Amino acid sequence: MSALAGILAERGFLVSGSDPRPSPVLEQLRTAGVRVFQEQTAATIAAVMAAEGAPMVVISSAVPAANEELVEARRRGLSVVHRSDVLAALINDQPSIAVAGSHGKTTTSTLIATLLEAVGEDPTAVIGGIVPAFGSNGRHGQGRLLVAEADESDGSLVKFNPRLGLLTNVELDHTDHYPDLASLVATLQRFASGCTTLLANRDCPVLREHFQATSWWSTRSSEGIDFAAIPLEERGDGTLATWFEQGVALGTLEVPLPGRHNLSNTVAAMAACRLEGVPFADLRQAVAGLRPPGRRFDCRGLWQDRAIVDDYAHHPSEVAATLAMARLMVESGRSPLPLVPRRLVAVFQPHRYTRTAQFLDDFAAALAHADAVLLAPLYAAGEAPMAGISSPALAEAVRALAPDLPVAVAASMEALAELVASGTGPGDLVLAMGAGDVNSLWDRLGALDEHERPSALVA
Repeated sequence: MSALAGILAERGFLVSGSDPRPSPVLEQLRTAGVRVFQEQTAATIAAVMAAEGAPMVVISSAVPAANEELVEARRRGLSVVHRSDVLAALINDQPSIAVAGSHGKTTTSTLIATLLEAVGEDPTAVIGGIVPAFGSNGRHGQGRLLVAEADESDGSLVKFNPRLGLLTNVELDHTDHYPDLASLVATLQRFASGCTTLLANRDCPVLREHFQATSWWSTRSSEGIDFAAIPLEERGDGTLATWFEQGVALGTLEVPLPGRHNLSNTVAAMAACRLEGVPFADLRQAVAGLRPPGRRFDCRGLWQDRAIVDDYAHHPSEVAATLAMARLMVESGRSPLPLVPRRLVAVFQPHRYTRTAQFLDDFAAALAHADAVLLAPLYAAGEAPMAGISSPALAEAVRALAPDLPVAVAASMEALAELVASGTGPGDLVLAMGAGDVNSLWDRLGALDEHERPSALVA
């Protein structure tokens, strides 16, 4: 929503909005001329209408029907549209690259936008995370291309008709919206049918079986593949790989993002740029400056000689990939962090009862690869509780798989900070994962009083 607001303001629209929580993003919007209300009440609609006339009201799927602003807008007969309708208008209005799939959308779209900017394409970007090269999640560029993250969580991406569609991978998720994998596949097939050109990940079995891509990429094989990067050396601070096009090796790449999943994201981004005509030599040079978006293995700093890292991973596959990348740092002795970690402590916050219930055993299997596991209280995201689904239940599942693994559960976010303080030591990589408020861990650690620490923990 904030990315769209910023772009529309830059394009000359009068834009207003509301958010009760202060943030740097809101300050950026104010600087761009967006009127930001802190209250979400009927009065904000009246204030906007008094100053600017009848607005179009844009909502996301997160806005409940009982929201006072939305109720007032409908009472006044104002036009109410979904954010996907606005994004579709932007995507369909100019040559665009839309990135969809279960995992890696934000990172891949960030990398595409970063590479295009580095080679002088000056793209417009609408992305779900902060792009380091731009300092924001949205950007109004003067170039010909628009890069957008196409979120599948509510099915609204079927409205998009990009010139180039990109599919990273497909796994069942968002079980509050999709009853099974087949329904998710059907939605993504509708998205794919609206793309002029489709670029997809050949390493994903679901994509191989259910999609007919115009071009494929891979990190496993170059045979019969349009774009591939085959690893020569995988380290905790990056990957050295050979780049192939149509099976022909064009040279080596130094990818500064560790982990096989990040290599795949980078190949996808480079392939998209190649399909848009960007020379390989230019991309090879630009790759060295790649950085992940905010909340993707985002090192917040050192706290008492522990590296505190924030990551958005909230699906078992994402947790497993993030832990595997962190393990590379421990085992290879090389790391982009301020220290080379000696031990990997997973701090995880389950997100949504439906997702936790669906993947409880898978989460446990992923977390069992850490050296210690600390669990935050489950983040409901507005869902009603489900019997037997909780962070303690996940802890028991982890213990069943790895009886010797230290596992603890915090009763509150404040207690989680205390648990990190008492249960970790110098040299540890404390990896906080989840889509809820676990990203507040860094601030909570900073606020800890060394002499008066809470002890509200659940064994």
